[in-house]
Amino acid sequence: MAEFFQVSTATETREQAMELARSVVSARLAAGVQVVGPVASVFWHAGKYGEGEEWQLLFKVSAGAYDRLERHLLSHHPWKNPEVAAVPIVAGSPAYLRWLKVVP
Repeated sequence: MAEFFQVSTATETREQAMELARSVVSARLAAGVQVVGPVASVFWHAGKYGEGEEWQLLFKVSAGAYDRLERHLLSHHPWKNPEVAAVPIVAGSPAYLRWLKVVP
């Protein structure tokens, strides 16, 4: 299993994204969050084709903090069934990886 992850989710507005990012970092559930947007999104939802704009959040987290981060995102996210997807960070500069350890 990887030692670190980049976890992604998205929100409808920048304000929602920033609120979620602040709540996660303030709770020390991730070392940092990037908010990117707006991004175009094309998707199937409730059996229908859709398009829209979203704000993507990219959380940097240690593997040990992932479960707490996931629970926080699922309970604080404005959507009922948000994306919460983790991608392993398989390599990185030593200083960057040390920084990610700020959250146990």
